[in-house]
Amino acid sequence: MLEGKLIELLKCLRPDEWAHPTLAKQWTVKDVVAHLLDGNLKRLSMQRDGFFGLAPPPRDGYASFVQFINRNNSEWVQAATRMSPRVLIDLLELTSTQVYQLFSGLDPLAPALWAVTWAGEDQSANWFDIAREYTERWHHQQQIRIAVNRPGISSRELYFPVLDTFMRGLPYAFRSVEAGEGTAVEVQIRGEAGGSWFLQRSNAGWQLTGPTERPEAILGMDQELAWRVFTKAVAAADAAKEATVSGDRSLALRVLSLVAVLA
Repeated sequence: MLEGKLIELLKCLRPDEWAHPTLAKQWTVKDVVAHLLDGNLKRLSMQRDGFFGLAPPPRDGYASFVQFINRNNSEWVQAATRMSPRVLIDLLELTSTQVYQLFSGLDPLAPALWAVTWAGEDQSANWFDIAREYTERWHHQQQIRIAVNRPGISSRELYFPVLDTFMRGLPYAFRSVEAGEGTAVEVQIRGEAGGSWFLQRSNAGWQLTGPTERPEAILGMDQELAWRVFTKAVAAADAAKEATVSGDRSLALRVLSLVAVLA
């Protein structure tokens, strides 16, 4: 459904709209579409076919890994300037169907080819990797829709899974925060797709838990702000001006340090 909405949108764009700037910093609408196509091609080549055309990324730290990914993304987007919008749409439609077939055949509990590193994992299950991929496709499509002034995709059916996946990165975002055992933080996302998520400190560190009666800190924000801050489209300092805070302010604002993209 999500991918179908993207293809439907792209087929309706005027030629000039492909050059509109997006929230993805230096990228235009056409660049973002090319990036989504690149993601499909990588999945099919590496995960389905076992073909790795590039040397593996460096293993000397997260920063080096991100630089490697950013460089490869930039090189592909530059090469894709040669492709017409129609070619991009046709290839995206074809490969998206094949990626769906790939994902449908995976054991959701088996180890994934790629770990969800922004959640602090060195090894992830397929279901989490696929959920992460969904958040990528959702937020890039949302960037395109904003750039061309089209309605967003913020229904609960499409957007709640994005927020729920993002929140799985909270324990990693709080990894260096010292607090007493039992200390709890609540995150409230307002809107149709929103909800409440709870994080609690235990002997094993910070963990997502069920509802807590008296959290020491509560951070609330609108669902439109949530995805933007977690994908670095809005700086945490700016998001803090719009968020509501109850209890321990520093603990609550730590939520805004969560980055659910490779950055």
